[in-house]
Amino acid sequence: MNIAVVLPIFIPMLAGALTLACWRSRQAQRWLSVISGAGLLLAGIYLFMQVRQQGLVVAYMGNWQAPFGITLVADLLSAIMVVVTGIIGLSVAIYSLATMSRSHEAFGYYPLLHLMLAGVVGAFLTGDIFNLYVWFEIMLIASFGLMILGGERAQMEGALKYVTLNLLSSALFLTAVGLLYGYAGTLNMADLALKLGGDEQPGLVSVIAMLFLVAFGIKAAAFPLFFWLPASYHTPPVAISAVFAGLLTKVGVYALYRVFSLIFVQDISLTHHNILMGMGIFTMLTGVLGAAAQFEVRRILSFHIVSQIGYMLVGLALFTPLAIAGGVFYIFHHIIVKTNLFLISGIMYRYHGSYDLAKLGGLYRSAPWLAFLFLIPAMSLAGIPPLSGFFAKYTVIKAGVLEGAWWMVGIALLVGLLTLYSMVKIWAEAFWKPLPEDAKPMRGETDPSRYVLYAPVIVLAVMTLTIGLGAEWFVQLSIDTAEQLLTPSRYIEAVLGSTDLAPIATGGSS
Repeated sequence: MNIAVVLPIFIPMLAGALTLACWRSRQAQRWLSVISGAGLLLAGIYLFMQVRQQGLVVAYMGNWQAPFGITLVADLLSAIMVVVTGIIGLSVAIYSLATMSRSHEAFGYYPLLHLMLAGVVGAFLTGDIFNLYVWFEIMLIASFGLMILGGERAQMEGALKYVTLNLLSSALFLTAVGLLYGYAGTLNMADLALKLGGDEQPGLVSVIAMLFLVAFGIKAAAFPLFFWLPASYHTPPVAISAVFAGLLTKVGVYALYRVFSLIFVQDISLTHHNILMGMGIFTMLTGVLGAAAQFEVRRILSFHIVSQIGYMLVGLALFTPLAIAGGVFYIFHHIIVKTNLFLISGIMYRYHGSYDLAKLGGLYRSAPWLAFLFLIPAMSLAGIPPLSGFFAKYTVIKAGVLEGAWWMVGIALLVGLLTLYSMVKIWAEAFWKPLPEDAKPMRGETDPSRYVLYAPVIVLAVMTLTIGLGAEWFVQLSIDTAEQLLTPSRYIEAVLGSTDLAPIATGGSS
């Protein structure tokens, strides 16, 4: 068994158990959380290095060979996502030291955080579609616990919408898994790709694919069932909002990329070019229009999660090497940028005790470093060169131009302009305009914990600059990832040892 693919799951699960065992010691939980975040990042980097050397890394649990046992598989996409999860996990763990209250820590914040990270990483590394469902549920349970932690009225209202739509998604997901197993007789993703690749009933498979598309679309906050996200992500403490914003919807996007490049490729014109493309365009447009109408920082940022998901979906919908590469680039760029913007919003709150733009102001003069740190991810989100967001948008839009997808290209450019409008609105209201007379007094510069708050923000801002200035390497990495995704035979051979088409085990002849 290859330990490299097991460690990223084992470390956060162990951390969750240890922090729960140390529930009487607040200090022990805090240290364990930071150490676990660092450990997850190091394990992710080690796994990435192994994947770069070997192509794919596979582990068979209990030495049960695929497709009969539980299989963990890491390709470039999985490894990238695990590394970025480690970055976000460590950043949020450090940020939490200065922002998480004693009551939140006493009621299980750290065990829930690491259980959620284990669910996220497990979803990225599983090679079995039923276990993908299991990891989704672990992530859902932990995230629901984090969302209601504190029990405030706004949290409970947001959590109700969050859990209702996600339970609907889970029900659809499980139904689709049952139908797929009844039809193909297997749930191993490589085995499914092998069997469905020679299927003679693409229409029936496309119906099952639509169930998966709706289930993963809800979890990714794609149009039209995205409204749970802006109704809930602004309600918990900012550290929780930040990790949600960075990671949770990307697990849904990852699942779409995985199954719609490996398993459901029988009718690309329908599933990808028509349905996924339509979802992506409307997700971009509705998200950015919702953000333009908001006047509360975290609600603006929440709607922009939705709009940016649209770029990732259209990258998959175009289904060309360049488009997939742009989508992959967009995923890891957006995780870092969006997490950082939420962390910065928490520092803004520290200054004047509000997320409402009407009650903020004067931060450019009183906190110039914060103003500079805000501009980096904000302008990257809007796609201003030479930041990472420019290259992500450019790659996706260039792929659209080459394919003649002019509606998508036009909407993508418009959404970029409206995103810039939202970021400028936050800048003008919170940083540039004078502080309102009835605003709360400033306390950010006298806060002894400000160094802990700024550390992860600075690191993530530097990463955004690095991705932009070193875009050639990251674009090439994305292209390599796209080529891997568009060559399913590599995945199948790594897991099963064969790429010969196998017959449908059960319902294919009925």
